Amino acid sequence: MPTVIGCIADDFSGATDLAGLLARSGVRVSLRLGVPDAPPDQTALFEVIALKCRPAPVEEAVSECREALSWLQRAGAKRFFWRYCSTFDCTPDGNIGPVAKALMNDLDVKQTMYCPAFPENGRAVFMGNLFVG
Repeated sequence: MPTVIGCIADDFSGATDLAGLLARSGVRVSLRLGVPDAPPDQTALFEVIALKCRPAPVEEAVSECREALSWLQRAGAKRFFWRYCSTFDCTPDGNIGPVAKALMNDLDVKQTMYCPAFPENGRAVFMGNLFVG
């Protein structure tokens, strides 16, 4: 069965949180640590690729996320989710925007939505401000 939703996470803990939430739906979820070397085979409906790109230099983060997107596309995914840290970047230049822009270019989309809220983990957005705890 082809993948329906392909997810790219900027760190392992976020990827495991996301995979766990998706698994609650009862649908099979596959969590992959890093971009797989092998072509997609026996993929799950929901595929999550965990990367360590949050603290990486921008060019490296963009490259790795684009590789993950390509793998997910080959797995059949038509919908994509870029899971970034809700407390934002941990590099002075930041990776969230450049990665999102590169993924949008690769997907030929003109706009996306950012939503750092995650109430279950104590993160909420109010009047454009993120509150943690």
